[in-house]
Amino acid sequence: MALHLVKLCVGIETPDHLRAAQHGRRQRIGAALVHTTRMMPRRRDEVLAGGSLYWVMKGAIRCRQPILDLEAVTDPESGRSACGIHLDPRIIDTECWPWRPFQGWRYLVAEKTPPDRPAGTAGAGDETAAMPEDLRRDLQDLGLI
Repeated sequence: MALHLVKLCVGIETPDHLRAAQHGRRQRIGAALVHTTRMMPRRRDEVLAGGSLYWVMKGAIRCRQPILDLEAVTDPESGRSACGIHLDPRIIDTECWPWRPFQGWRYLVAEKTPPDRPAGTAGAGDETAAMPEDLRRDLQDLGLI
């Protein structure tokens, strides 16, 4: 069974914002989609067996991207060794699951991952789709939806 990673998506507010930012970066640089992080996962083989990077945005996991490769790289700013996470350009929306802030990345076992949302839906129970995101998140935190 695959092992996943979860990471904060700093400065990005929605999965659509992430799609636009990554698309713009690929247009400017034209290179593979690689996110650099400080530490290499010790359980690399388990992550590469079908794992995804789950992105936390505004206090909740909101989407994921399949991980294609993990490679040792050198951080150009600090000169220290780092990990390059090669990502599939597909960003898959997930159910919105609250997640507390943390530094770096964490492992995420398959049993604790939020389910993917069907394409074209805004979340569980489409009657909440028209609600502002902040209101929907507050109601989820209270266990009302």
